[in-house]
Amino acid sequence: MPTYDYRCESNDRIVEVTHRMSENLANWGEVCERTGTPLGETPADAPVHRLATGGNLVSSRNLGSGTAPACSTGACCPGGMCGLN
Repeated sequence: MPTYDYRCESNDRIVEVTHRMSENLANWGEVCERTGTPLGETPADAPVHRLATGGNLVSSRNLGSGTAPACSTGACCPGGMCGLN
């Protein structure tokens, strides 16, 4: 299943969440429930937004491979982050 980054407007925290591509979480309570993160002082209904980081799919084939995935655009990432320099 893909992972997505969500940012909470109220506490400015970014949390990585795994869910189906067809799902979209709307508030801090949903993010916390999915990840086991404590609500803290942030209200459960505080809005969250999925960041435009794309969904990252992790499979058992990729775990511990020590290699970075290829850029989705076919070009090197800014700053050489993808390891295709």
